[in-house]
Amino acid sequence: MRLTPAAVLLAVHLCGGAALAQGTSDPRAARVDSLFAEYDRTPSPGLALAVVRDGRVLLRRGYGLADVEHRVPITPSTVFDVASLSKQFTGLAVAMLVTEGKVGLRDDIRRYVPELANFGRPITVEQLVHHTSGLRDWPGTLLVAGRTFDDAISFDQILAMAYRQRTLNFVPGAEHLYSNTGYVVLAEMVERVTGRSFRAFTDERIFRPLGMSASHFRDDPAEAIPRRAFGYAYANRRWHRTPNELTALGSSSLFSSVDDMARWLTNLDQGRVGGRALALMQTQGRLNDGTPVPYGFGLEHECYLGNPAVTHSGSWASFKTFILHIPQQRFGIVVLANGGDSIDAQRAVSEIADIYLAHGNCPGDPLPAAATGPTVPVPAATLDAYAGLYRLGPGWYVRIRRQGAALVAQATNEDSVSMAARSQREFWVENYGAAMVFQRDAAGRVSRLDYRGIHAPKLDESRRPPLGDYVGEYESAELGTSYRVTLRGGALELQHRRHGTIPLERLWRDDFGSATWFLRSIEFRRDAAGRVIALVVNGDPRSRDIRFMKRR
Repeated sequence: MRLTPAAVLLAVHLCGGAALAQGTSDPRAARVDSLFAEYDRTPSPGLALAVVRDGRVLLRRGYGLADVEHRVPITPSTVFDVASLSKQFTGLAVAMLVTEGKVGLRDDIRRYVPELANFGRPITVEQLVHHTSGLRDWPGTLLVAGRTFDDAISFDQILAMAYRQRTLNFVPGAEHLYSNTGYVVLAEMVERVTGRSFRAFTDERIFRPLGMSASHFRDDPAEAIPRRAFGYAYANRRWHRTPNELTALGSSSLFSSVDDMARWLTNLDQGRVGGRALALMQTQGRLNDGTPVPYGFGLEHECYLGNPAVTHSGSWASFKTFILHIPQQRFGIVVLANGGDSIDAQRAVSEIADIYLAHGNCPGDPLPAAATGPTVPVPAATLDAYAGLYRLGPGWYVRIRRQGAALVAQATNEDSVSMAARSQREFWVENYGAAMVFQRDAAGRVSRLDYRGIHAPKLDESRRPPLGDYVGEYESAELGTSYRVTLRGGALELQHRRHGTIPLERLWRDDFGSATWFLRSIEFRRDAAGRVIALVVNGDPRSRDIRFMKRR
């Protein structure tokens, strides 16, 4: 039976002395109910939430339907796919092995998983937990390979993809870039070091000791899960169930409830399970040049409403999830939702936090001076010199145009935005929250613009190679798939046996883009004689440099 704001106080003791309480006298509970009552008014998916402080659950709620077809309501014990919230439990599993001396953070991962290629420089365990390994992300990469998210995607298939990688997104340790693949590899490492399945190890060492009886890593997509919620997307004025046949252990595929996640949040304060490993989880990584990384062991470190906090979001198969923990206030919130893009779990947490959480003294980033400075006049000839096309990265360009006495910028697949001159070289772009600074070479010609640490060269647009150069069949031995490039009606098309026909648009010379998100950039490569011999797919920011050789 659904619990309502008028329900009788319910207290169920957690491990470590915490209690689950459905508060009725606290006026904050009614304010939370008013935020999400809409999900109970019509038959639709919804969300579950829990709020904890000082080892007690202040609020636990469910709104909307776990199963739309059968009108099964969401309750605090409803089990959701929590998506990437899974990573913090993988992080704890790794931290446990490190503190027990079974794994070294600076160990080459090939010591435990030798099937990974030798990239000329080792990838360490530490780089995997901090997302600095350079391993391509499996979601985008598998889509380039011809899979779809409706397919059954298994742990072993993801590992096989990782083992076939022959290039990386970047040199290990050079950048911080989220990689689901890295956490799948960590789960495999846990299995090999412990001799137990990842599910069995996490059940034995984490979930059972915490009393998280509804939680487990799903390793069988056909398994029946009691009290399970299904994910739904809204289209054509109807709700549609989203297929979910994923077993991406380590990076995702944890099923849990907000009641169980409340136990986890409480444990982050009390440390009943994990001990020294929990302390290790709080450490952040660094890049090769010493730059700190705001991520470690499945937790994102940030300043939240003026408070030092750890957070994480999740998104998969129409499930949207978010968790917040404020260590200094021994406070946490978890929201699990099953309504796809119609429900923003992070926004829900923020709205709840505004009701319960006092603002702290964690300083925010100061507003850049360029955001508030006066606008200065710039001669028309200077503005004309800045106009042109600049390359920010693969498939990512910005066109600068003069519009009267000012400049406008238009990035790839985006609308034009205004630019405010703060000096003769620096222009503030309010929509981007950053400045663009134009630079000249030794001869005085405008050569690039600088934007958020990116040095974007100004491009020569005088030459456009004929489209016929690119026609042919291109194959990737790494992904075991091929694409055909054809010319029809004066435009290029990319054809794949599963993805169908994808129109291409020239971005600059040999670089083409598409409206398909996982095929953002298709850049053709030439040999010394100028013949096209390959194409390189930069599918999305997390899946770069996927090479296809021209066969005919």
